Amino acid sequence: MTFSRRDFVKTSVLGAVAVGVGSQARGDSHSSVATQDHDSQPASYKRPIIICANNGFKYLDDAFAFLKNGGDTLDAALQVVKGPEDDPKDRSVGLGGLPNEEGVVELDACCMHGPTRRVGSVGAVRNIKNVSLVSKAVMEHTGHVMLVGEGAERFAVAVGFPRENLLTDDSRKIWLLWKEYHSDADWWGPGISNPHWQPPPTDDGRPQSELWRERVHHLEEHAANLGIAPELRREAVYKVMFPPMGTIHCSALNDKGEISGCTTTSGLAFKLPGRVGDSPIIGAGCYTDQDVGSAGATGSGEENIKVAGAHTIVENMRHGMSPREAGMDTLKRIVRNYNNDMNKLKFIDMTYYILRKDGAYAGVSLWEGYGSSSFGTPSVHKIAVQDGGQARSEPTVALLKGNSQEFPPPPKVPTEVQKQFK
Repeated sequence: MTFSRRDFVKTSVLGAVAVGVGSQARGDSHSSVATQDHDSQPASYKRPIIICANNGFKYLDDAFAFLKNGGDTLDAALQVVKGPEDDPKDRSVGLGGLPNEEGVVELDACCMHGPTRRVGSVGAVRNIKNVSLVSKAVMEHTGHVMLVGEGAERFAVAVGFPRENLLTDDSRKIWLLWKEYHSDADWWGPGISNPHWQPPPTDDGRPQSELWRERVHHLEEHAANLGIAPELRREAVYKVMFPPMGTIHCSALNDKGEISGCTTTSGLAFKLPGRVGDSPIIGAGCYTDQDVGSAGATGSGEENIKVAGAHTIVENMRHGMSPREAGMDTLKRIVRNYNNDMNKLKFIDMTYYILRKDGAYAGVSLWEGYGSSSFGTPSVHKIAVQDGGQARSEPTVALLKGNSQEFPPPPKVPTEVQKQFK
């Protein structure tokens, strides 16, 4: 019996899942390996096609019409991500993004144009809303790949982008509320990759119930004093107690097989000033190879940088893996970095959006969902797709069952306090 290179790679991947993560997770319902398989099948491959993170869903139809009528693949992808950048209600991208710990919004973005194999990137940019377009300008008007900080801002202004205040009144008030709540805790100190890091205590917290109730009540009172509208106070308190992280990636493929990708973000809420995550890093937050395909990421930026996630996925596809296999293998590398330690992995979140040159695609994630079950129903990771007809959202294929948890890890919330948020 003979094996092709593809058969060998596929067998190796499935074997690694079986004896690697699976053997460590067996018996733990929260961290067992998910078995669903949503890989697209050859008969369903379509071009043109656009895939993106789910916060780009409502922008897919217009971008797809543009692409189908001959529009450039990168311009189509940028049209999708520009939507959340312009939306002050999207707290993770562009205008209205939650700021760093000093109350300043800092944005990151990169883009890759497959047909010409050009790239552009910007990091830690202040006062410029559409940094995805600035990354394209870096690609088109400089001999560089990446500009950061003040230099990137000055470049953006020089080529015609207006300076504007990105901190909306709503985001400013949430930041002030965060300052109140986290006056004795911040992002300083060792992270979960530190060998000496310990997870928070897992006791019931019953003796702390009154303290928690007072804390929530105090935050709601402070939110009212800050002028946060009554209908928005609960959401503001939630974002303060559990700071969100979010991004948008988009890849677009036309009927000729040309492909491009881009990623843009306001980064981790309340981060240290100057922090740059994976989104503007070519090969981490986004990677496109005209010969193979495109991939991008949302989630724990530091962890994705460590495995060069998007590049790893594209290289896996180059060597014969399907989009789903390529993404799963990359997720396993994150798990390996923590020696399958679920006490740490539960605080890591990662989703990959993968598009192969023939139209095959996949959305894969480390966990099935994210968010706190303490204050409502956790969200499910999804990929948004438009390949003709109606745009759709599909749940990702998860490596591990269950939901990621917030980081920094909050103390356990007593049941009677949880009920206030439901």
